[in-house]
Amino acid sequence: MSFHSTAAQLATLASEGGENGGNHESLEPLVTGGGAFVMLLLLLWITTRFNRDR
Repeated sequence: MSFHSTAAQLATLASEGGENGGNHESLEPLVTGGGAFVMLLLLLWITTRFNRDR
C-alpha cells in the first residue's frame, strides 16, 4: 500500500465520518466519563499507597 492510496482512503473516511456524528447509541458520555474518573481515582489511590518512601 502506497502513501498516496493510504492518504486517499483516510481522506474518504474522514469526509464520511461527519454524517452520523461518530457516537454509538449505547455509549453514554456521562457513564463513560464517570467510569474513567473513578478508574483514575483508583489508580491515584493505589499509587499513593505504594509510595511510602517520602
